[in-house]
Amino acid sequence: MITLEYLRHFRLFEYAIFDLAVSFLGMALIAPLLSKLFLKMNISVPKINWVLLTLPLGIAVHLLVGRITPMTANFLDFHGHVILKLVILISLLLGIRGIEIIKK
Repeated sequence: MITLEYLRHFRLFEYAIFDLAVSFLGMALIAPLLSKLFLKMNISVPKINWVLLTLPLGIAVHLLVGRITPMTANFLDFHGHVILKLVILISLLLGIRGIEIIKK
């Protein structure tokens, strides 16, 4: 039987591919529900934007709950991990780009 530790064994740099895939898949699955919820608050968020915001939201949530993962620690590191910071920043900017406030 395949265990969770075995699935998390495969890595891209130092990040578990399984964790990244599950995060993006989970966000893609709940994106329609989140878009409907935000539409009730007069905020239009396209479904693809939720997927783009997966990593920035993940880092923010991990900081809020105090669970520092390797990606969160690397993002907060002032002396390195420039590529990770660029990926997070670009995905944040692309994710925010399509959000609109609906005026009635």
